[in-house]
Amino acid sequence: MLAAFAVGVRTGRHRGVDVAWGLAFTAAALTGCALSAGHGDGARRALATTLVAVWGLRLAAHLWWRARGLPEDPRYARMLARAPAGAPRTRYALRIVYLLQAALVWFVALPVLAAQYLPDPPGPTAWAGTALWAVGLFFEAVGDAQLARFKADPAHRGRVMDRGLWRYTRHPNYFGDACVWWGLFLLAADHPVGWAFVGSPLLMTWLLAFGSGKPMLERHLATTPRPGWSEYAARTSPFLPLPPRRR
Repeated sequence: MLAAFAVGVRTGRHRGVDVAWGLAFTAAALTGCALSAGHGDGARRALATTLVAVWGLRLAAHLWWRARGLPEDPRYARMLARAPAGAPRTRYALRIVYLLQAALVWFVALPVLAAQYLPDPPGPTAWAGTALWAVGLFFEAVGDAQLARFKADPAHRGRVMDRGLWRYTRHPNYFGDACVWWGLFLLAADHPVGWAFVGSPLLMTWLLAFGSGKPMLERHLATTPRPGWSEYAARTSPFLPLPPRRR
């Protein structure tokens, strides 16, 4: 996150912290894997590290590709505009954008780090978590690909994406992210000590559904002229995938 902060100061854009988000989780998992050598079961360590790395690197690559050449993200522009009068903007960005997210990475990754130290091989709960992780990755990756393909067509400019997975939930990528982190929590939950870290997926789900994820994005969409958004929001589930509501 400090490296991302240095890049943000140099470029004058702090949207790169989104790319650093996935990379930071990957770094945390790799560090935990190295430190737990000789303590945790090898298969569980490899499984936890691989799942986090696949998720984190895919997310970082997608966000980097999507943001290349674009100006500052409006979310961060509004956030930094709230800096107290007289406070250095750069220092405010370090504290509110980068260090806060670094703390969140550490807390959310705790179940993965705990799983890497467990001495037993993966059990049924851990494999169920792997399956849930796969469902989450499917929703994230397919939802992102469908949206990118939709936006790449000039005929769709200004229109609302309401096809594919987006027909069943307004945020398939956020729903997928929640599934990923509940799945990773289950890697530790087949041992009683793992349940001490249930707050990590709870916090991630709250952030996605009620915090800085869905609500912030939908406030932006509601204030941007976009024909059909109100009708789409009225018939489509806000988070969990459900059949569209009939009029």
